[in-house]
Parts: sequence; C-alpha cells; structure tokens
Amino acid sequence: MKIAVLVSVGRHPVSGVARYSRNDAAALALALSLARTHGATLDVLHAGDPSNAALKEYLALGARSVEALDMPPDADPVPHLAARLRGYEMVLTGTRGEGGFDSGMLPYRVAHALAVPLVGAVVDLSVRAACAQVRQYMPKGVRRRVEVQLPALIAVHPLANAVTSYAYARLREGTIQCNAAPAANHQHSTAPDQSAWTIRPATPKPVRLAAAEKRSGHARMLSATTTESRGGSVVIEGSSVEKAQVILAYLREHQLVDY
Repeated sequence: MKIAVLVSVGRHPVSGVARYSRNDAAALALALSLARTHGATLDVLHAGDPSNAALKEYLALGARSVEALDMPPDADPVPHLAARLRGYEMVLTGTRGEGGFDSGMLPYRVAHALAVPLVGAVVDLSVRAACAQVRQYMPKGVRRRVEVQLPALIAVHPLANAVTSYAYARLREGTIQCNAAPAANHQHSTAPDQSAWTIRPATPKPVRLAAAEKRSGHARMLSATTTESRGGSVVIEGSSVEKAQVILAYLREHQLVDY
C-alpha cells in the first residue's frame, strides 16, 4: 500500500514565525502508525518553497524525507499535486492550513481532481480489507464511524488520536528533496482568478473596555426590569488635559489599565 501525506508550513499564533502545521503533523503521525502496522510505503509531499526551514521539523516528527514540489507561492498547487498523487491508495492531510487566509478547500479540490472520495474531520483511522475505517469528529462531542473504499483522501482533525514526538536526531538524518512540479492536468484546474485578490496582514479588531460587574445577581436581575442610573459623570467644562485625567482615573478605578 502506498500512502502520501501532504504537509504545509504553519505559523506560530503569537510570533508569526514559520513552523510545522499541527494539523498536518497529526496526519503524519497517523500515517506513520499505518506504515508501521501494514508495512506501507510512505511519502511526505509539500508544494511550495523547498528552502523553507519549517519543512525540516517534519523530519524531526518522523518523516525520513520530505519531497518539495518547487513552485511560486502564488501558484495553484492542486493540479500539480493531483498529477503527483496518481497511484496512491491513501492520501492524508490536515483539515486546513495555519496561514490565516487558508480556506480549507485544498483537500476537497485534490480529491475532486483525483476522483476519489474524501472523509473529513477524522480523529481515528485503521485499514482493513482495502477499506479505511475512520472515526469522525462531530459537533457537541459526537463521534461517527465511517468506512470508505480505497483509494481515498483523509482530512485529519486537529483533535485526532495522534501522539507526535520530536527528535532532533531525526531532523539531522532526514533530507529535503527538491523536485520540479509535475506537469499539471489543466482539465481539473478550477483555481479562481487570483488577480482580484488583495492580501494584507490581518489586524485585530479593537477590544471595547468594560468595567467588571460587581453587583449581586439579584441586583442585576432588578436592573434588567427597571430603568436606573448607572452613575458616572459627564465632564463638559475644563481643558482637554483635565478631561483626560477624569478618563484615566475611571480606567484605574476599574482596573482597566495597569499604569
């Protein structure tokens, strides 16, 4: 059996530094378990820049090598991935990337190009008699068991039952293979017109400061049925400095600022 794992480059939620994607790492852990159990051939593929240092982290997570299909960042990877993935019984990937603008449509588009079924939100996976038996993550803690005929594409949920182990020795022993992207079959290419897109850094929405409610539950219930004054003061007279001092005193009183 031939298994392929699609990996992408994620970003740290705080610093924004490039790193391995946790969703794809869970898919890699499940694929490694299947490869050990069934003696399958495992290939790890990435479509993008082969010089990205984050790809080496997948070596530390257990991949012996990562094959990078060299292509520009604005290129559509689906036709090239579909051409490369012909002949694989199972393709695993994360549910979606961690780039911030990722739509989560890549698994669906790759499955459509390969004309294979897709099973999403997978938390557990086993193979028996040319069929993949999976357990899906459903809302409100519900789980559902599904059996799909191979070949198939499996999108792994972030809460999958996969334990990842990081070893620096494996990072030093593994290799990154840079290959040219195979010729794409444009018949299955359904990429939207990217010329109309505008990409820019995301800016967080401003957080509205609100004083903590210190009244009892009974008092809050009464205020919901009656009209009452919440106190406060209206400052009309005075300079801008005096008005700013009133605002700053209010923020300090309710511990909305720490200076």
